[in-house]
Amino acid sequence: MTQQTAEGGFGWMRDITRYQWQVFLVAWLGWSLDNADFGLFSLVLRPAVTELLGGNPTGADIGRVGGLLAMAGLLGWAIGGFFFGIIADYIGRVRTLALSIMIVGLFTFLQGFAPNTFVFGIFRFMTGVGTGAEIVIGIPLVAEAFAETNRAKVLGFMMTGGGVGNLLGGQIFAYVGPYGWRYVMFAGVLPALALLALRRGMEEPERFKVVQARRRELKATTTRTEEEHNFLGFVPAQLFSRQIRYSTFIGVLFCVGTLLAIWTSQIWLPTIQGQMLAKSGITGPAAAHFIGNGMTLWGIGGIVGYATFGFLADAFGRRPTIVFYNVGTIVSGLVLYQVLDTWDYYPYMLPVFGYFVFGVFSGHAVYLPELFPTHVRATAVSFCNGSGRVITSFGPLVAGLMVGFFGGQFNRAAAVMTCMAVLSILAMALGRETKDDQLPD
Repeated sequence: MTQQTAEGGFGWMRDITRYQWQVFLVAWLGWSLDNADFGLFSLVLRPAVTELLGGNPTGADIGRVGGLLAMAGLLGWAIGGFFFGIIADYIGRVRTLALSIMIVGLFTFLQGFAPNTFVFGIFRFMTGVGTGAEIVIGIPLVAEAFAETNRAKVLGFMMTGGGVGNLLGGQIFAYVGPYGWRYVMFAGVLPALALLALRRGMEEPERFKVVQARRRELKATTTRTEEEHNFLGFVPAQLFSRQIRYSTFIGVLFCVGTLLAIWTSQIWLPTIQGQMLAKSGITGPAAAHFIGNGMTLWGIGGIVGYATFGFLADAFGRRPTIVFYNVGTIVSGLVLYQVLDTWDYYPYMLPVFGYFVFGVFSGHAVYLPELFPTHVRATAVSFCNGSGRVITSFGPLVAGLMVGFFGGQFNRAAAVMTCMAVLSILAMALGRETKDDQLPD
């Protein structure tokens, strides 16, 4: 590819091979549909918890139980991402990706049958396991398939699946929600079936095939250099080697900041919208359409934020772009949660907030793979995300507990957690720039 083609508008897309298109579409659709399934929980949280608790639970009760259920899902995301990331570095990205898709669809569906909050929490945990696996496998898969061809732009477009998933989830809720929260969860199984059919016949990226071949070759030898011995070492342990551990620290700090900033909103934003609508006299089933469309606007903003990240990162650098998105997250989040006190201006502010708070996650796809070599890349991406999600899993719970302190106002608690994006800014101050670096072998 010539430099002129690479930089001239969207002309670079003509150079994408059939294999690269397949990899991109499977990863993008997987992230879209898994994110839609995982996000359905936040849309049905209030009616589901209310029914499962029985009676008329208070806002504090809903905040406590909803926070615990959210924590279960995020812990599952962390554990699943880390566990399957290791598997993907050994048996391959493609087969592991297929398994993760099956898990998400199945356990989203089963949530609709939950008889109580305990069983719901188990199914929620398993849905998180599959969702966490999908994204940490999809990122290195696409990064390696596009290692030499506009990697940042393509990864940014891949991450738009997160916004598309919220858009899809919002529309599912808008149309299915009035029939009951259980039917919303049942809808989660269909996308997984379609996606499994699409990924059939897809091969591993060439870079990973080289790693597999080298592993087989070294295992057949009896004498190895120190570098070769380290190469064959247990992959998670390599993240703390002298050569890699600082990158691991930067990656974890980056993920903690962005994840804490978004997940309280991801879980409680539908509830917050419901509170704003109630001030205008819109409650019950009548509010479902407004909330669904509000989440759609949030997702649309996220789609634009994801897609533009790669272009900004190529133009200005990875670190300045990540800082820009995090500052935007804090400012727009504080306006949404602290300045606005009615629904009237929410439809205008939601896409702005979505642009920043979602868009920065393209940095997970662009920046993290550039910090680590191929043979540990999936594990590294999963560890950074997983460690962040273990910490973040307590975020919605802490926010839910804050609700009592703030007199039942979920938006005040969400404002506090949104400011955690400052940790991501700190990571960029300490980390290295990778804009002009080749993807490590």
